[in-house]
Amino acid sequence: VQLVESGGGLVQAGGSLRLSCAASGFSFDDYAMGWFRQAPGKEREGVSCISSRNSNPWHAKFVKGRFTISRVNAKNTMYLEMNSLKPEDTAIYYCAVSRWTSCTAVAGTLEGFSSWGQGTQVTVSS
Repeated sequence: VQLVESGGGLVQAGGSLRLSCAASGFSFDDYAMGWFRQAPGKEREGVSCISSRNSNPWHAKFVKGRFTISRVNAKNTMYLEMNSLKPEDTAIYYCAVSRWTSCTAVAGTLEGFSSWGQGTQVTVSS
């Protein structure tokens, strides 16, 4: 399994970024995919998830209405469109592959992810 994130960078509050995750080494369209993030001094948290067939997207409450997850199975690529960015969105963002075809969240926490990429830094200045 190889997951390579790109698209991070420095942006002002209110700005936008689009993250990409290029996947290889497994049957991409058989698994749900997700985005996680980890800010300095904090635990990694689930941000968004999308099922294997590009349906039923899940977003954490803190990004609902601002972030949109999508995937193009023909390109083995997943995206995260981030709008109205806030300084508290500053973190390393990781893409991950689930063990399952659909997204599962328990008490607001994404479950069932087995592999993560190296991450891409997103910094939002105030």
